[in-house]
Amino acid sequence: MPGSAQAFEQESDSSLAARVARQDEAALAALYDRHSTALYSLLRRILRDESACEEVLQDVFLHLWRNAARFDQERGELRGWLLVMARNRAISHLRKRTLGEPDDVELYAVSTDARQDTVVVQNDLVARVRGVMSQLPGEQCSLFEMAYFEGMTHSEIAERTGQPLGTVKTRLRTALTSLRRAFE
Repeated sequence: MPGSAQAFEQESDSSLAARVARQDEAALAALYDRHSTALYSLLRRILRDESACEEVLQDVFLHLWRNAARFDQERGELRGWLLVMARNRAISHLRKRTLGEPDDVELYAVSTDARQDTVVVQNDLVARVRGVMSQLPGEQCSLFEMAYFEGMTHSEIAERTGQPLGTVKTRLRTALTSLRRAFE
């Protein structure tokens, strides 16, 4: 059937993303059919709430619909981009939902079936990262969160904040250097 998701079975993800950028709903449906199961599985492991998983999954594909033109195959595969986006949005969802409760990273570390010494090491690592991030200037911390927790590109951050791209890159590099030094 022309225009259906089945018609795109042999088409690459990047080609389908280009079609989505031109507002081709059938191409979006094909990408949804191709990747939604993996994304949903990841979201279930993080969120453990079906309605939240469905909400975040819908948000990921809505973002793809609106921003498919920003996908750059040179930087990686579409599936990876979608998985990182889903992970980051799930973490953001947990943060919003659990205001006043321990951060989802701590909950995730404590809820594992890992040996106790591994959990202690993970919790120590989380505490060290938080400590370093709390010492970063507010602007660096904010940019770092956009890049590494929201999955935004440097260009997207520059556009959102109104800062020059070079400034964004310099501040992120400085934040990463601070984190590296703390873990040496």
